[in-house]
Amino acid sequence: MTSPWLGEFLGTMMLIVLGDGVVAGVLLKRTKAEGSGWMVITTGWALAVMCGVFTAVACGSRDAHLNPAVTLGFAVRSGNFSKIAPYFAAQVLGALAGAAIVWLHYLPHWKETPDSAAKLACFCTGPAIRSILPNLLSEVIGTFVLVFVVGAIFSKSVVGDGLASGLGPYLVGSLVWGIGLSLGGTTGYAINPARDFGPRLAHAILPIAGKGGSDWNYAAVPIVGPLMGGALAGLLLRFLNVT
Repeated sequence: MTSPWLGEFLGTMMLIVLGDGVVAGVLLKRTKAEGSGWMVITTGWALAVMCGVFTAVACGSRDAHLNPAVTLGFAVRSGNFSKIAPYFAAQVLGALAGAAIVWLHYLPHWKETPDSAAKLACFCTGPAIRSILPNLLSEVIGTFVLVFVVGAIFSKSVVGDGLASGLGPYLVGSLVWGIGLSLGGTTGYAINPARDFGPRLAHAILPIAGKGGSDWNYAAVPIVGPLMGGALAGLLLRFLNVT
């Protein structure tokens, strides 16, 4: 029953359930986590990535990319682009499903929250200072760090005969935690087109009480920036022969 497509779908779904879930817990009114801040959000996202990777692997995807930018980066590194279309589809659909689950989980809290921008932030990213080129650059840099360091973590120079069983997801989660703490304050570190587009689409179509617009004017930044960053990291990994 398991398959790489199912693994990417369920892994990305779990990523968004826990990742968007922690943002909703912090931002929505009358939750027990309300106002707990950036450290809670970045920690929650790190653990969400860890859980998503474990889920993806268990359900059939040994790659456990959960992210079109990662899929593209490693396709550029290897020269094999066959996984791009099926993985992209699984990741976006998984993110959409995960966002719908977050909406259901916090169902009474949407009505209690008057701030439509806070509601949107529970689904997708937005910049602290809106300036498209710097925002795009932030996403390129953050995603470059993600893909390049993941490539380093799993490279032969680091793992030798292989990482200890089950260690990889913890290391990747720690990396995402570091990116969030160090680089996430500018744009909310989407660093993943599916993570942003799927939930943004969910925000647009779900009957969320008191929601505003889905900010489609910004939506290209967390898609194009991560794809550029992932591809650049893949090129450098290939150039340096990091395998």
